[in-house]
Amino acid sequence: MPDNNPELFRGLSYPWGRTGSPAPGEPRKIADGVYWFRLPMPMSLDHINIWLLEDVEGWTVVDTCLNLPDARAAWEQIFDGFMEGKPLLRVICTHLHPDHVGLAGWLTERFGCELWMSREEFLMCRAMAGDTGRPAPDVAIRFYIAAGYNDQQLDKYRQKFGRFGKAISPLPDSFRRLLDGETIRVNDRYWQVVMGSGHSPEHVALYCPALKLLISGDQVLPKITPNVSVFPTEPHSDPLKEWLRSNARIRDKLPDDVLVLPAHEAPFYGLHIRLTQLIEAHERDLDKLFEHLVEPRRAIDCFPALFKREITDDVLGMATGETLAHLNCLLGRRRVRVERDEQGVDWYRQKPETADFD
Repeated sequence: MPDNNPELFRGLSYPWGRTGSPAPGEPRKIADGVYWFRLPMPMSLDHINIWLLEDVEGWTVVDTCLNLPDARAAWEQIFDGFMEGKPLLRVICTHLHPDHVGLAGWLTERFGCELWMSREEFLMCRAMAGDTGRPAPDVAIRFYIAAGYNDQQLDKYRQKFGRFGKAISPLPDSFRRLLDGETIRVNDRYWQVVMGSGHSPEHVALYCPALKLLISGDQVLPKITPNVSVFPTEPHSDPLKEWLRSNARIRDKLPDDVLVLPAHEAPFYGLHIRLTQLIEAHERDLDKLFEHLVEPRRAIDCFPALFKREITDDVLGMATGETLAHLNCLLGRRRVRVERDEQGVDWYRQKPETADFD
């Protein structure tokens, strides 16, 4: 760890403080050829960190921000100023969410470079963008009826459906696939691709042994827990199992002395501690949810077991997806059972005989 007495909090060490960030339009140097650039976003998670990797002939960019006029203007300022007119050689997106991939199409078209992503993220992103302007499908309505939504909540879901594509510029028609374990050479150093799953299907993180850096995307964040959700497209999936397993695998695979460069909040040391915190927090939530299911409950009845805040309409979809992820995980562990009533609503209840299961 650095010798500049970094701020400490819950076992993590922050070289630039927990709330430190680069000045607008002035990327901060993290290591030789690695720079931190932050763009604001008009939402509760009000920023995204962009990572700029310098090479002799140009730049590699990791993540892009939402497709916003202000974000494009900020990029243009960086192109003409800090980046000294050198081109983008590639755009890497850690995963498909709009704050990460939103300007990928614009950037690759502007510089005639390739988009680098994992296959599942690229194809899923295109599929979701293809829903723009479509009415919500019947299968999705039945999915949320099963979760316990009332008519008003279903109407609001219908109104929101298909907005994904409006937050991103159109993706290119081809891409460069990233594979787990492969290496990318930038400025005579290699970055290894480290895959995760659960928050998104095939999330990419990048590890540079020479610089002891991990660009973690949303796989490892210092203060918040990334959303892990079940969606109508794959109602019987178990993303929480994938999330727990991939975090444990990353903890076993990577050293603890790396500086983690997350997509949100500040860089930190303490990778193994944070991965352990994420894993243990979800295991505690699974236990609390199991206890909550001593009597039959719908998915929406399970919110108090998992969330401390009131679930309002603006977070209802995320809360429902996260709750279903925990319920599906308990189903996969055979600790609960589910029955659908005549109205198409699912009711979950614990199997008492599994109370002592780990």
